[in-house]
Amino acid sequence: MFNIDNILRKNIKELVPYSSARNEFKGEASVFLDANENSYGSPLNHNYNRYPDPLQWKVKNRLAEIKGVPGKNIFLGNGSDEAIDILFRAFCNPGVDNVITLPPTYGMYEVSANINDIEVRKVPLRPDYQLNMEAIAEAIDEHTRIIFICSPNNPTGNSIDRQDIETILANFNGLVVIDEAYINYSRQKTFIQELTEYSNLVILQTLSKAWGLAGLRVGMAFASEEIIEIFNKVKPPYNINEASQELALEALQNVDQINNWIKETVAEREKLIAELAQISSVLKIYPSDANFILVKTSNPKGIYNHLVNLGIIVRDRSKVELCEGCLRITIGTPQENIELLNALKSFQESDKI
Repeated sequence: MFNIDNILRKNIKELVPYSSARNEFKGEASVFLDANENSYGSPLNHNYNRYPDPLQWKVKNRLAEIKGVPGKNIFLGNGSDEAIDILFRAFCNPGVDNVITLPPTYGMYEVSANINDIEVRKVPLRPDYQLNMEAIAEAIDEHTRIIFICSPNNPTGNSIDRQDIETILANFNGLVVIDEAYINYSRQKTFIQELTEYSNLVILQTLSKAWGLAGLRVGMAFASEEIIEIFNKVKPPYNINEASQELALEALQNVDQINNWIKETVAEREKLIAELAQISSVLKIYPSDANFILVKTSNPKGIYNHLVNLGIIVRDRSKVELCEGCLRITIGTPQENIELLNALKSFQESDKI
């Protein structure tokens, strides 16, 4: 049975968080002389001289409407990377505890673990890029605090079998973190609706992908109110700046625009897959539920360098376990995809010479 007190670090249980001026004040005011700000304004067309809402309630309330989950179950971070780092700092004792990752997967889980001196136990996916349930069970011990599951997975693009994830959620007494950065492009539904069923569930999403706000660095975590309170306890007081809050809130009014872009991206993904299948240097295209595809090629390094010379940048994943020979290609605009295909065809022709 999951109990947050069994995995929460002692120093975090006893932590008295920093209390900012904006945290202490509730209500309306016209004169702010509490936070040592510049009372005259900012040397910009818009004033940013006041500290932002430390808990970003306007953005959270809008997200609550879109996601169908109460604002009290939402944490906003400086990218999803901040949420990942807080998970280590709050729930994992350095040099003692461990986490499980499922490579090939998003690299920041391991980087953040290394920064925080937490052991990473890697359980590779099966060749079909699904979970090796027996190996995961064998890797778990009394000091395993978190299992990271990226679905749709990066860099493979596929969604992880939902029943396998539910089995882990029901049987693991630590946190199960499902990274849904690419969920908007997936045929599989989000796990957000399962928050009330699993007290050990944490879901990561982002405004960087489908919402087109990578430059603002706004990530989301969805979890029980108890876990969200821990996030808010550990985070810096003003972790999301005012400009990012304002622009994120503005973007969140444009759901129809985002849905149209998602539909177009998925349609372009299927067109690109069909066209790539006709190119002889492409050996395999893996199924994708994301806005990218993993492509196995006969000459990944040569193709990568050829594309770079033409000003086209893809990601070389050929040295990653289970991705040997593969390039990861983001779905571009129709014109960008045509340029990519033409470049690949020109490599194919030069390869024959």
